This record gives sequence, structure tokens and C-alpha cells, in this order.
Amino acid sequence: MNNFTHQLYILTEHNDLYRDAIEALQLPDLVITEDRSQADLLLAAPPMAARCLEEFPRLEWLQSAYAGVDALITPALRQDYELTNVKGIFGQQIAEYVLGYTIGHYRHFARYQQQQQHAQWQPHLYQSLTGQVMTILGTGSIGAHLADLAAAFGLTVIGVNSSGIPPKQGAFSQTYHINELPAALAQANIVVNTLPNTPSTLGLLGQETLSHCQQALLFNVGRGKTLVEDELIPLIELGHIQHAFLDVFVAEPLAESHPFWTHAAITVTPHIAALSFPHQVVEIFAENYALWRDGFQLNNRIDFAKGY
Repeated sequence: MNNFTHQLYILTEHNDLYRDAIEALQLPDLVITEDRSQADLLLAAPPMAARCLEEFPRLEWLQSAYAGVDALITPALRQDYELTNVKGIFGQQIAEYVLGYTIGHYRHFARYQQQQQHAQWQPHLYQSLTGQVMTILGTGSIGAHLADLAAAFGLTVIGVNSSGIPPKQGAFSQTYHINELPAALAQANIVVNTLPNTPSTLGLLGQETLSHCQQALLFNVGRGKTLVEDELIPLIELGHIQHAFLDVFVAEPLAESHPFWTHAAITVTPHIAALSFPHQVVEIFAENYALWRDGFQLNNRIDFAKGY
């Protein structure tokens, strides 16, 4: 594949940043084009690419700027190209989000902020993280990184995956098969979903499973469709979920009329738990480009049939 120049089209929310980072690397036999009809390579945000795939007749490889490629995994869209995503760069960000909100919740930081506005001196009893149990759905790179940092804070960490086999990485004290999810949730003070969007994860977290929790914190930083949104508020009212921190939703942006916005036990964030920083994405692209140019199999390949 290295006998001619490859033409790369960039289609992201931050094209200038990506262009500058790629040009600085001076990758061999690669030029950046503004002509979609000539591009054989595409570095893109999946939702943006999904709207115009047919404008790239020569497309051979699409490097996603996101981890999630849901927008491209549909039978209605062409699948005659190599698709890769980004992995290994989100664990730290997800861990900061989850542990930051967890600490803030247990130490009443938001409450003290409110009290300060009224010059109110009122201490409150709090819980330490030590001895709390965190159940993480998904034991891949994100789940493993979170497990390590959570364990460093004194939490006991349980992993849930599709095999039930303990992963090689991550400080998981136990690992449960996804079919054993109720047992894993029953022990949890904190539940964190990092699972991808697949047929087996659709609606996985709802009344049937989360009713095994008692006053747990729930984090959804995986995919919106994993949570049965209509069943969350009843689960909160019944005491199964103490507070839900939601970063992903079935429909984004979340409708202004959605009840999650105004519920005191739900924190809504606009899909920002882990952002794709251009310089990190470009590093992954450059490594894959070297493989592509030399005819080797790419890293982080997506199986269209599986969706991940």
C-alpha cells in the first residue's frame, strides 16, 4: 500500500487542531485533502461521518476520533471499509469523573458550597471511601484504570464482564459473569457502567437488575441505551439508587423537558466524562497509519457485526 500517496480528509469538531497535529508529524506518503471524492482515509467524528459517507467513494479506512462508533454501526450505512476507534486514552478521565463526583457526594461538598452562600457553619457526618464497594461493568482499559485508582482510595472493586474471567489488568477483587450481575450489584455502594453499546447491553440496567442495589450511587459513563431511563426515578424513590450521575443518554442532547434535569437525586452532564483530545487521537492515528502503509492489520479494529 506504500506505492502511492494517501489522501486524508479530516471531519471533526476541531479540524484545525487535528490538521496542525498531523502536519507536524510529517507522516510519509500522506497529504490532507479537502476533496471528499479523492480521500481514501478519513479521520472523523462518527456522527459527522455518518451523514456523508457516500461522499467518500474511495474510502478504505476510517479512523474514528471517538471510542463510540454507534453512529456508523447500522445496516443502512455502507460497511465496505476498515473502521477503527480510539482506546486506551479515556481511563484517567473516566476515573477523575467517577471518583471526583463520588468524593464530592460522600463529603457533602455541594452542600457546603450552598451553606457558604448563607454564612452557615454546620458540619455534617460523612463517609470515607475506605471499605466502600464499587462494582464496575466492563473490565477493559477504562474499567481497569478506574479499578486501580479506586483501590488506591481504599475501595473494594468488583468487575463484571462477558466472560467472568478475571482480567489481567485492574485491581478487581472479584470478577462476575454478566449473567451474575444481580449478585455483583447486591454488594455495591457504587455502580459504574463502562460497557459498549451492543445488543446484549441494551436495557441491561433497569428495574430487574438495579432493584438488587440498596442506596447505591449509579454512574453511567458507558452508553445511554444501557440504562432504562423510564425506570430510574422509580428506583430512586424506592431507595435502590441514592443518586445517579448520568453522562450519556438514549437521545442527546437531553430534551429540555426531560425529568432528569430537575430531579434532586440525578446529576446530568453533557457527555463530557471523557473527551477525545486531538493530540491523543492523532498519536493513535499515526501509529495505525504506519501499520496501514506497510500492509499490517490495524489496531482497535471494529467488527461491524458485533458493534465494537
